[in-house]
Amino acid sequence: MSELLHRGAVRLDATATGRDDAIRQCGEALVRTGAVDPAYVDTMLERERSVSTYVGEGVAIPHGTLDGKESVRHDAVSFVRFPDGVTWGDDQQVILCIGIAATGDGHVRLLSELAQILLDPDRARALRETNDIDEVVRLLQPAGEEEPA
Repeated sequence: MSELLHRGAVRLDATATGRDDAIRQCGEALVRTGAVDPAYVDTMLERERSVSTYVGEGVAIPHGTLDGKESVRHDAVSFVRFPDGVTWGDDQQVILCIGIAATGDGHVRLLSELAQILLDPDRARALRETNDIDEVVRLLQPAGEEEPA
């Protein structure tokens, strides 16, 4: 997954005025790295209005709608951490917001890999606590693909 996570798409100390602002920041990180066109960010917000991307344990994984795939240049991931949390839906608090963009059915693989990573309590805790971008990239490697420390 490291080839999908550009260091420029990682923020460790973000603040947001609310859920939509947090999603916008995740999407803008994907835009900055050239993975998506700006129109993709609107489809991420549209997706959230139809179904919550909150997955539990302080994590949301916003992504665009099917129509948004036209705005994806290449598969990519953004990682934005909100240390003070962002209220999401019915008073859920999000600390980690991981945006994804994928062509074809790539989002299914990305969601599956992220779920496996985030189910590991040690890795999830480290993602919430580290202040090292390289550590975030390393931690977001699927099991068996971690780069040597």
